[in-house]
Amino acid sequence: APALAIARNHGIEALFLDPQQYPSREAHEKAIIGALEERRVDLVCHAGYMRILTPAYVAHFRGRAFNIHPSLLPAFPGLHAQRQALAHGVRVAGATVHFVDEGVDSGPIVLQAAVPVLAGDTEESLTQRILVEEHRIYPEAVRLFAEGRLHIEGRIVQIRESR
Repeated sequence: APALAIARNHGIEALFLDPQQYPSREAHEKAIIGALEERRVDLVCHAGYMRILTPAYVAHFRGRAFNIHPSLLPAFPGLHAQRQALAHGVRVAGATVHFVDEGVDSGPIVLQAAVPVLAGDTEESLTQRILVEEHRIYPEAVRLFAEGRLHIEGRIVQIRESR
């Protein structure tokens, strides 16, 4: 995977735990949890991880795992968000960084960025504009987490002022 090579080229440890090497989803995620805990990881950032997470994984990383999704959640969760946005004729689409919870793209929202839907947009053209915003807001969300500025109250994420 390109991400593994990029990380290694920058001196960052990168692991791939092949799910096919484990007897179950639970066993695979238990191995992931073990590997991340062994490395004392503070925040898990999912991107393009198209697997439903087990309750044990979600509980273990509650409040410490992000996902990014190419829509303005709660609109258009799950697969093909851009296709859904175009099919519904929305005027604005976008990207959302959210905490992982038990649902599909249903966790508390950290940051969002809006992107206009233009006349003649295709799934690909809309995807490319959303991707630009994803690349902007995901690092920002990580920074806010690292600075200790995020506080979850129920479904609401409060962003505290800088200290």
